[in-house]
Amino acid sequence: MKKIEAIIKPYKIDEVREALSEVGVVGMSVSEVKGFGRQKGHKEIYRGSEYTVDFLPKIKLEMVVSDESVTEVIDAIRNSANTNKIGDGKIFVVPVEEAVRIRTDERGDEAI
Repeated sequence: MKKIEAIIKPYKIDEVREALSEVGVVGMSVSEVKGFGRQKGHKEIYRGSEYTVDFLPKIKLEMVVSDESVTEVIDAIRNSANTNKIGDGKIFVVPVEEAVRIRTDERGDEAI
């Protein structure tokens, strides 16, 4: 099993969710986060004063999938979140040792 974490632009969440549903992802966690990468934020003018916005709003998706699904899930996220502009986001893949469904005590792939 692998945990996939994706940081994407907020307005892309519906497209990504639909793409993930099409490839069989049945559950995920979604968080509103702030951060920056290479773009280093941006400048805005508010009431005549310029200030730098260091942390940009993003969406963080987290899901655990079987090893066989990883490539398909990554491709779905990448294709649906891509705008070909800086700040599109990142995808991280992390190994998961165990998963347990609390209600039924199912373990491993059955728990996800």
